[in-house]
Amino acid sequence: MEDVIRTIKVKLDVPDKRCDDLHQTKDQFLHCANTTAAWAWRHPNDYCVTSKQEAENALYDQLRNETELTANLVQKGIRRAIEATKSGVARLKKGDNTSQPHFDAWSVVYDKRSATFHRDHVSLSTVNGRIECDYVLPDDAERTPIGEYLLNEDYEFRMSTLQYDRSTESFYLHARMRRTTDGEESSATTSEDATHRTVLGVDLNVDGSLAVTSTGAFIRNADEMNHRRHQKPAASGWLTRAGLS
Repeated sequence: MEDVIRTIKVKLDVPDKRCDDLHQTKDQFLHCANTTAAWAWRHPNDYCVTSKQEAENALYDQLRNETELTANLVQKGIRRAIEATKSGVARLKKGDNTSQPHFDAWSVVYDKRSATFHRDHVSLSTVNGRIECDYVLPDDAERTPIGEYLLNEDYEFRMSTLQYDRSTESFYLHARMRRTTDGEESSATTSEDATHRTVLGVDLNVDGSLAVTSTGAFIRNADEMNHRRHQKPAASGWLTRAGLS
């Protein structure tokens, strides 16, 4: 058995009077992440802490007292920072330049303990209790990713991320959906997806890179991207496959 994972972006209809609750939740979530990063990042004078359990043992009580977050959101903030620290340590081992992780992008991580996911709405934990938000769905979702994955009972909700678009003042849930398939079906799906889909991971500037492609290659900045684009035909093809040409 193999898992098929898809991430679907869906706009939320957030009651006006509850928007501030989500913004405060984000502020306190990032406080947990940045406090943990400062505690864990001890380069170059000492080793960096990359154990989630060690970080939780040291910081959980403090962060619960400093915030109004539920236990699960505090843990998710701690773990986000430790994952970024691990990435930084890996870069240091390769001889790459990097620095202490810092989080300022609008983002909160939710799983099934801090959120209740439904096909038409979601209930989110905040600093001021739970908030229920309807999904803003297209009139005809059948041939869209929302219809194919979000509304498909074959897929279950997994850990998802709440983000905010400042330009439109809108909240979006990046819902991570999982379906378990047998190996033969999964292989066929993967082959078809590889033909028709482009995979691109966008870095949140935790380690200074602009983007990471589906092959795991890092692009540090726009100059490097332009250099790769114009360097040679092979590089141009690589950028096209990465969705950056």
